[in-house]
Amino acid sequence: MKKTVSILITVMLACFCILNISFAADNIIYIGLDAEFGHATSTSDDAIKRGILIAIDEINRAGGVLGGKKLELIEKDNRSVPARGVQNTKDLADVKNLVAVFCGKFTPVVLETIPVIHQIGLPLLDPWAAHDKIIDNGYSPNYAFRLGLRDSWAIAAMMRHAEKKGAKRVGMLTPITSWGRGNHEAAQKYAAANPQITITNVQWYSWGEKTLIDKYNALRKSGAEAVILIANEGEGSLLVREVASLPEKERLPIISHWGISGGDFPALTGTALQKVDFSVVQTYSFFDAPESEKVKKILSIAKRLFNIKELKDIKSPVGLAHAYDLTHILARAINIAGSGDRKAVRNAIEQVKDYDGLIKFYKQPFTDARHEALSPDDVFMAKFRADGAIIRIYDR
Repeated sequence: MKKTVSILITVMLACFCILNISFAADNIIYIGLDAEFGHATSTSDDAIKRGILIAIDEINRAGGVLGGKKLELIEKDNRSVPARGVQNTKDLADVKNLVAVFCGKFTPVVLETIPVIHQIGLPLLDPWAAHDKIIDNGYSPNYAFRLGLRDSWAIAAMMRHAEKKGAKRVGMLTPITSWGRGNHEAAQKYAAANPQITITNVQWYSWGEKTLIDKYNALRKSGAEAVILIANEGEGSLLVREVASLPEKERLPIISHWGISGGDFPALTGTALQKVDFSVVQTYSFFDAPESEKVKKILSIAKRLFNIKELKDIKSPVGLAHAYDLTHILARAINIAGSGDRKAVRNAIEQVKDYDGLIKFYKQPFTDARHEALSPDDVFMAKFRADGAIIRIYDR
């Protein structure tokens, strides 16, 4: 008899635990993140993750979404490999109560996932990858949303900056990837529409090359007065170190896309960075308003969650800022949708209005006709301070 009672109690406790686990799972709304965590020099992945987690901390402490449900992040590592990104996206789509997935910085990975998210019906939130066709993808309804930079905006800002520096003849150094080809196309279009600037030569390189100096010298010998650089932190830092070793009169200004800020660029370049006229395109700097209440609050949470003590210690700051604002927009969309249904959330993202974000005030971040939350007016050129902080370059 005692044995029977014991078995019954064990079964009842097991059932109770299962019910509690099921209730707990149903009380959580999941957000996915597929990024390049296994990439050796990348810091953009952690920046995006931290931006999401800071926003989740704020949202959950304020009561969560849908009347009390908590948000929780699930992350996957694509190691910057497109096939891994596709599989990770499919795996995340299988998670119950997962409403959307964030991507990382690598355009080739994100472009490969675009057909998948539309087949599945899973909203994709892009805080970094910049290829125009991530959003201009031809799908209707469009499940991709970006709060970040477009390559065509970046190229325009870089070309204008070259002109302001007196360089009307520029050379271009770009990778043999979909990201590189997209930027090359954008540069050609810009030059065609702005005949006062000439692209003297284009040099293509592959990821992992051990030297870029011959390609740089080819640009210089073509008559280029500045270099338009499309690169991530590895190849970008290699070029800076090599150019810094040249005689000063042979060091052309380098005007870079923001891929280089997806890693700890000052650490990778060392003292060479201060020997080169180097600028980088950005969309946000914490140092524009370091004493604002919003920035102070974010830094306070970053200290508590990640032991980040100062703003200059935030690596890849645009990734954190974009992901933070996107997460708050997503939370508002979930509440508008009234559920975690992905189609309803997708539609609701287009209905969010009047969000006072970190980067700016968004009257309506997304609409049916516009899946870009930022605009060309949000793009500016920046430079690295001696302590590694990224600060805006103000036009004189």
